[in-house]
Amino acid sequence: MGLIDNINKLFDHRIRLGIMSILMVNEDVDFNRLKELLNATDGNLASHTKTLEKAEYIKIEKSFIGKKPNTRYSATKSGKLAFKKHIEALEQIIKNQN
Repeated sequence: MGLIDNINKLFDHRIRLGIMSILMVNEDVDFNRLKELLNATDGNLASHTKTLEKAEYIKIEKSFIGKKPNTRYSATKSGKLAFKKHIEALEQIIKNQN
């Protein structure tokens, strides 16, 4: 097995990496907060969250607060596991460089 076998292509993009990093330490985060933390546009963030949702790494919940739509994101169990494996693989690569 090679060093990069557990590197997950879905986390290659900085926005998706950022989304997962944020959701690993927060139970859930709403769209505006994610957008603000990642300095992303609406369309860019929506596209990357859809990709992660399709992989079943995050759950998207839509609701209304008063008359305002509210979208919240949370990491799934499989998403957290995949992200941990990805981080561990990166750590292994770094350790093997010394």
